[in-house]
Amino acid sequence: MLPPYPFSAVVGLDDLRLALLLTAVSPAVGGVLVRGEKGTAKSTVVRALAGLLPEVEVVRGCRFACDPGTPDADCPDGPHDADAPHGPRPATLVELPVGATEDRVVGTLDLQRALADGTKAYEPGLLAAAHRGALYVDEVNLLPDHLVDLLLDAAAMGRAHVERDGVSVKHAARFLLVGTMNPEEGEPRPQLVDRFGLVVTVAAPRDARQRAEVVRRRLAYEADPVAFAARFAGSDAELAARIAAARAASASVVLPDGELDRIARVCLAYGVDGMRADIVVARCAVALAAWHGRSVVTADDVRDAARLALPHRRRKDPLDPAGSDEERLEDALNAAAEDDNDPDPPSDNDGPPEGNGPPDGGGPPPPPSGGPPQGQGAPEPAGPNHQPEPAPAGEDAPAGEGAPPREEQPAPAKEEQPAPVGGVATAGPAYRPKTLRIADRGSGGHSGRRSPAFTRRGRVAGSRTPRGRMTGAPHLPATLRAAIHRGSRTVEPGDLRESVHVGREANLVLFVVDASGSMAARKRMTVVKTAVLSLLRDAYHRRDRVGMITFRGRSAEQVLPPTSSHEVGVSRLAALRTGGRTPLAAGLRTAATTIATERRRDPRRRPLLIVVTDGRATSGPDPATVAPALAGVATIVVDCESGPVRLGLARRLAAALGADLVPLEALEAA
Repeated sequence: MLPPYPFSAVVGLDDLRLALLLTAVSPAVGGVLVRGEKGTAKSTVVRALAGLLPEVEVVRGCRFACDPGTPDADCPDGPHDADAPHGPRPATLVELPVGATEDRVVGTLDLQRALADGTKAYEPGLLAAAHRGALYVDEVNLLPDHLVDLLLDAAAMGRAHVERDGVSVKHAARFLLVGTMNPEEGEPRPQLVDRFGLVVTVAAPRDARQRAEVVRRRLAYEADPVAFAARFAGSDAELAARIAAARAASASVVLPDGELDRIARVCLAYGVDGMRADIVVARCAVALAAWHGRSVVTADDVRDAARLALPHRRRKDPLDPAGSDEERLEDALNAAAEDDNDPDPPSDNDGPPEGNGPPDGGGPPPPPSGGPPQGQGAPEPAGPNHQPEPAPAGEDAPAGEGAPPREEQPAPAKEEQPAPVGGVATAGPAYRPKTLRIADRGSGGHSGRRSPAFTRRGRVAGSRTPRGRMTGAPHLPATLRAAIHRGSRTVEPGDLRESVHVGREANLVLFVVDASGSMAARKRMTVVKTAVLSLLRDAYHRRDRVGMITFRGRSAEQVLPPTSSHEVGVSRLAALRTGGRTPLAAGLRTAATTIATERRRDPRRRPLLIVVTDGRATSGPDPATVAPALAGVATIVVDCESGPVRLGLARRLAAALGADLVPLEALEAA
């Protein structure tokens, strides 16, 4: 087997290498999540870490790497005697594939032996193999929800559980969790991100000489991997020895009360949830001090630890733009430093000082300044937390909505005034919409929380004969009935039946939004954008893929190809311009083409088409002529028509498409 790329041969990526080394020094820090664009050596660096991990002492013959000093009382290979033979073993780096089955992760039971012999025949999974080592998940943001649940359980309890038809097996599963991901492919579940102690964002070097050195070393490794690994073997050995020494010394590192107070002030000023952030920063600061050979944690250790442990823990909307808020964190760190340097803090009766906020970090610092000016022709931010400015005195604004730029203000004498062609309306605060779903039950190709489907997990609704290898959990009653029906007291392979589960699946939610002049009235388009923004947030929580098509003027445009990156949809919605005629048929035709393309790419994901329009079609053919191209597609028409007199055009469109009709004002959940 070829040697892995040496850890010390990696060029740049200082923060990533430091974060991995710190988690090797102190596994209690909680692992590392690596975010970065494709081709930035994320996987290479993580795999190179395996050669630096210290050896672990294990009981000989134990498949679960039990520590001879404190053996696991529930070990399936136990119990282990105090004088059981033991010895050192290299720490393992186990890779968890995105497409792994649940049995492969937690292990599986031999049901036939359990029924015939009454013994628990257990085959360990990847969690057992990673115990006291590292578990690496490439593309962790693409991990199915049922595997994420298993990781969350193991990370929270330090144990893996296998429960099958009244037979239970559990064993220790404590490991260093390392994940890599490309933010362009969507974000992982917030609960999983919170389980990573440190998060590092990497990017390709921008210096030509550094890039040339990366290519030079990579070509040298590919030409002769053994010689290249030998060239850096000494440096890797020094790093491994330094990790072992720092791990041994970390127990004696002192965390002064002053630095602990600093950690608490920084976490408060940064606006984190819960206490996990404070604990992780403290552990990381201790590991940093041990790594640098210090016996006492310093302010620099706290600052460096906060930069690695806090960026992903700030309270924010899940659809905010991806990436850490370095300026806000820097303000929190500076506020804590100023508090240390202030010999006479203000009393409770003093007013708040001017500047970035209270010196004690009791309130969050102001948001970062900068960005494009707000005005006519410039897109305004429309994130879920965006609060538009109130209307000036003398101008009316709908409740819960802000006023747009002055150039888009409605004329006082008219109920609705079309915005200029190309104008931009601002969305209001998102709300919780009613759940839109596909009525028919799908095959559960993608785990999620929207439409009903046959899934690998969920409520047991029946049993079936396996088609080839079993893909689900065994159904014990049906298996026994099959054996009895055959007239046998023993279970044969042909008697096995697997459970049929029903649950929810994720879908492709494709928005077709009318951006024509009939929708360009400021008041109406603000409400429409708010509704679409709310549906985008709902799609994020239900793990759907999303896409967006708009139509105005003479054509339709795919402004957002189907993607898992919901925050991109938010930014495209914010920049959506309105005005012109209404080519409704063109929008539906573009949607039919997009759905056909996605079906060829991923036939297991069912599409849900959401058409947001008032039903008017002032350009192009009759939209009913496109209905055959959308036959069989679950469609919902959101009727945006308003006013005392309504033409009912959206209702006619829904009838032609065989779609459900939902009035815009009824979209918000009760």
